[in-house]
Order: sequence, then structure tokens, then C-alpha cells
Amino acid sequence: METVGRFAPSPSGRIHLGNILCCLLAWLSARQKGGKVVLRIEDLDTARCPRRYAEIMLEDLRWLGLDWDEGPEADSGSGPYYQSERTALYEAALEKLRDKGLVYPCFCTRAELHAASAPHRSDGQAIYTGTCRRLTEAERAEKRRPPALRLAVPDEDWGFTDGHMGPYRENLARDCGDFLLRRSDGMFAYQLAVVVDDAAMGVTEVVRGSDLLSSTPRQLYLYRLLGLKAPEFIHFPLLLSADGRRLSKRDADAGLEDLRGKLTSEEILGRLAFLGGFNPSAEAKSAKALLADFDWARVPREDIRIPEGLFGR
Repeated sequence: METVGRFAPSPSGRIHLGNILCCLLAWLSARQKGGKVVLRIEDLDTARCPRRYAEIMLEDLRWLGLDWDEGPEADSGSGPYYQSERTALYEAALEKLRDKGLVYPCFCTRAELHAASAPHRSDGQAIYTGTCRRLTEAERAEKRRPPALRLAVPDEDWGFTDGHMGPYRENLARDCGDFLLRRSDGMFAYQLAVVVDDAAMGVTEVVRGSDLLSSTPRQLYLYRLLGLKAPEFIHFPLLLSADGRRLSKRDADAGLEDLRGKLTSEEILGRLAFLGGFNPSAEAKSAKALLADFDWARVPREDIRIPEGLFGR
């Protein structure tokens, strides 16, 4: 079976080194197996992800030499490749879940969900306790705010073996709780959209940061409910700033807009590959040149700090 990898950036600003590492790893992993790469633009939140940012992102990826076989401007039949244009597919999946009797309205406010008294995961994410699942029809009818929609989860352990991080397991009810499928403003949630899209686009291998490792059991549950074949998941450690902070699009010095003024694309990729363990030195190399040394066994499993000055002249 042909390997189909993907990168699925969210265009809420200029891509940074962490985004570039994700795209590079996904590209190398698929290309080394002789597979193809799908590019999907995850712009569910259209207010935060204007189309002009996506257009800049496409140009940035081309400049880096990270091409794609299927995606914007290369439709092979499973488009559109902007999530904002795929809502009919999400609606259809939501109806299937409704038919199973597993979807219910949730009227909880953000403040209620994140109250200090609410249970939280170690990463600070609130664990939903099923408050609105227990409401009667009469109690729901009394509510005066638009509801979000949640999926009822079983008290079951869900585990899988990650292609890089190894075995991972969690209990959906205790460690996550009933999770969102659609927000109260009508926006579909990431968990549902990414499952629908990866299945529809034939993705067989998902490469992404370890901050999304805990999302995988929820997604595997959705794959089962929707009768879809799940891909292999490969998570990699996060890239951190020199002082240990997670990178964000607010970090201008780690953003491509700043880096393109100082470094060539080969210099950026070579230094990232050096941090990732598959370039013997920080020597400048193109994405294609890095294929020879790429090996998941060389990639660290702990978060990676960027040494001070590595991406400066």
C-alpha cells in the first residue's frame, strides 16, 4: 500500500520553526517510503485564518522546497483542501454520530468548563464531567444560549503504539471526558474535522507534534464509530525556544518572515535537521539531500531546545 503523508498547517500567522520541522518530518517520512504528500489548510476558524495567510504559507513551503502531490493548486479528486470549504463532510459525519445516539447539546460556558473546581489534565486541559449529558429534555428546553455539541465517550481504555513515542494509553471517560464535535458558534471541532479529512484524503501516516499525542485516543474512537480506517500516528518532540518556551507565531525571531531575511532555505532546513538528529552537523542541506540520512530512530523523544544563536548569522 502506498504511503500517503500529509502536513496540515493552520494559517493564523507566518509559520515558525516548529511548523517547519513538522512539515519537514512529514515530508521526509513519506518521501523516503516512496509515498506522496497531501497539503491541507486547517482554517476552520476563518476569523483567525484569513486566506491571505494561507497564500503566504504556500509560497513559504515552496521556498523551503517542501512540495506536495495533492492540495491547493493540485487537486487530485479529494479536495477542496481548505477545511473552511469542507463543512458538508463534517455535517454528514455528525449526522452518523447523532444516529448512534451519542451526540448531545452542551450549554456550559467557558468559565464553567475552566473553573478551578473542575478536573483538569496535567496539561491544563479541562476534563468534561458530563454535566449536560444528564440534563432532561425539559431542562434543555429552558436553556437560553446556543449549545455546543459533545460526543459521549465510554469508560474504556484506548491505546495504540505510536510510530516514534511507543505505547500510549488513556481512559476516555476519566482522562478526557465527552469532547466537542461542534462549538456553540457553529464551528466544527478539530477532532472531528481531522478524522473526516484524513480518511477522505486517504492519509495513511500522520506526523505531528507530541502536544497532540493525547488527541489520538479520541480520534481512534471517532474512526471506529464512523467506520473509517485509522492511519499510523507518529509524534515527535516539540521544538522549544532557548529559554524553554513553546514556540508560537508571536515569536518573531523563530518565524519565517524574520528567518528568510537572514538565512537560505537550505541553511534553515540543515539546522533543523541537526536539532532533529538526522543531520550530522548544522550544514546547509535541501530537503531532498536530507533524505539520505533521515531515520526516525535518530530523532529525540524529549523536547528540543534551540541553542541561542543557532538561527542567526
